[in-house]
Amino acid sequence: MLFTATLTGLLSASAVLAAPAPAPVADPAPMPMPTPPGIPTAASAKSQLAALTVTTPVDDGTYNRDLFPTWDTITGTCNTREYVLKRDATTVVVGSDCYPTSGSWKSPYDGATWTAASDLDIDHMVPLKNAWISGASKWTTAKREQFANDVTRPQLWAVTDNVNSAKGDKSPDTWKPPLTSFYCTYARSYVAVKAYWALTVSSAEKSALTSMLNTC
Repeated sequence: MLFTATLTGLLSASAVLAAPAPAPVADPAPMPMPTPPGIPTAASAKSQLAALTVTTPVDDGTYNRDLFPTWDTITGTCNTREYVLKRDATTVVVGSDCYPTSGSWKSPYDGATWTAASDLDIDHMVPLKNAWISGASKWTTAKREQFANDVTRPQLWAVTDNVNSAKGDKSPDTWKPPLTSFYCTYARSYVAVKAYWALTVSSAEKSALTSMLNTC
């Protein structure tokens, strides 16, 4: 009886070993990163960075978020936040008020995928406080409003909310996106915004941007 049981076990093991391997399943195609308009080539961004005025920013304590009014109506019933959520979505369904009722987004800063708009913030590539201490304090409120709602350049991005919170008002010398493969696009976009709006950079900010552009 023992011999029979052993033989049966060996035959079962042989059957398992001989079973064909399951066919590999292809990974789903990755979601594309959002691409806001106006992102320059790396070469153009390096030229733009070289032309920026380098100075030491002075924080005199007068910055206030309300000095940069948001969110404006961009088109139809869509305000700036809703416009960017709709623009950067892979798939999206919006209501008559333009608020997304469903959709799918990929946060370029960390590569996370989200299906609820509430998990996303709209980040200002060049933070509003950074703009304030690098030239915007001298602007009119109307010009600051244009800057804060600029959808023509790569200034506004739909990103994971807690990643945006971690960034806060930090410039690239003190904060970089978790996804290192995004450094190139991040720096190109940041420089483009600074160049168009004629904002200054600190020496540390310029050094960080240079390093990030060198990853392109």
